[in-house]
Amino acid sequence: MAISCFLPVSVGRLIGVSRFRLQPSPAQEAALLEHCGHARFVWNLAVEQHACWKPGRSGAPGFAEQCRQLTEARAAFAWLRAGSVIVQQQALKDFAQAMANFFGKTHRRPAWRRRGRGEGFRIVAVGPDDVRRLSRKVGEVRIPKVGWVRFRRSRAVPGGVRSFRVTRDRAGRWHVAFAAIPAPVPGPGTGEVAGVDRGVVVSTALSTGELLHAPGLREGEKARLVRLQRKLARARRGSTRRGKVKAAIAALKAREADRRKDWVEKTSTALARRFDVVAVEDLKVRSMTRSAKGTLEAPGRKVRQKAGLNRAVLGSGWGRLVERLEHKAPGRVWRVDPAFTSLTCNVCRHIARDNRESQAVFRCVACGHWANADVNAACNIRDIAIAAGHAVNARGGDRVAGPANREPQLILPSVA
Repeated sequence: MAISCFLPVSVGRLIGVSRFRLQPSPAQEAALLEHCGHARFVWNLAVEQHACWKPGRSGAPGFAEQCRQLTEARAAFAWLRAGSVIVQQQALKDFAQAMANFFGKTHRRPAWRRRGRGEGFRIVAVGPDDVRRLSRKVGEVRIPKVGWVRFRRSRAVPGGVRSFRVTRDRAGRWHVAFAAIPAPVPGPGTGEVAGVDRGVVVSTALSTGELLHAPGLREGEKARLVRLQRKLARARRGSTRRGKVKAAIAALKAREADRRKDWVEKTSTALARRFDVVAVEDLKVRSMTRSAKGTLEAPGRKVRQKAGLNRAVLGSGWGRLVERLEHKAPGRVWRVDPAFTSLTCNVCRHIARDNRESQAVFRCVACGHWANADVNAACNIRDIAIAAGHAVNARGGDRVAGPANREPQLILPSVA
């Protein structure tokens, strides 16, 4: 069903990344690890300065004061002076941005960084001579105190980049991500609205009847993961064998995460290209995936079952899918109230708990309508978005009528 409405758009400059796999030599990898250690050390010092500080109190140093303290520390300690000042200053800059996000109530308070988890650093003031192409599949990037490091050039490096971030995942893989401003994915202009229902068994159900599943580990890989986890439980802490088993587990987990991210990117791009408006449930994924273990005074119930549900939700990529959709289709993603969308009949609008016959089957007790439960919920989400579009028109939104034999079409503003 096509509708006519005007979508207000207030989109800032969205920053995207083009990530490539680094191929450092052993000596370069040691230098990169040293940069990561310096960035982690400076970050943790900034966290320590704010550990006893609470909002509303004065005394916490800002970015300028922390840079002055860093200069004094580099003059006093030779091992810190041997590192890159760019890496260390940008760690402070990242911390200042993290605190700003915390005050803006969009992120949690910055926490301590641990070795081997979230390793990385940022380089700014990148010039055109700092990135070069060696062949069709090989490129090089110049990193301070390290030199030219090769990376796998899987696609063209975006032009005009001014910064990049080097990261190391738990599997020991190095990546370089160039910051760039991506262009929004253009919509088809047909006025078609799609409802998206997210679930555990079915990762994404569309109002068109399509059921999409986020890929995970294959059966053989799952069996190998179980064997490795048993080995890890028997290995002595601090032993070489335990380190090898942890590396093997991290490699499997990284493979699963790569597949999920690839699926999210392809799915979000396809939805942005096929539909002018994508309606999704306004789910608080972070709150939904919190642990249920409770406290010593008030221990939680069914903690292991809740932990398994949390892993399934996070493995379906709920949050990342909507986030990437909003990046690629700014102003065309609507969040709707999820209340009763899974219990409402899309035909007669009857709401009853008995309508949900099972996880996959929806059978209305009033009119007998039968459908896939996830698809029925996606259709309800789509209808809520359509009703909201008509409400915008009633308040004076722009309406442009189509031909006489067609319904009014959805008119979208252009996005620069």
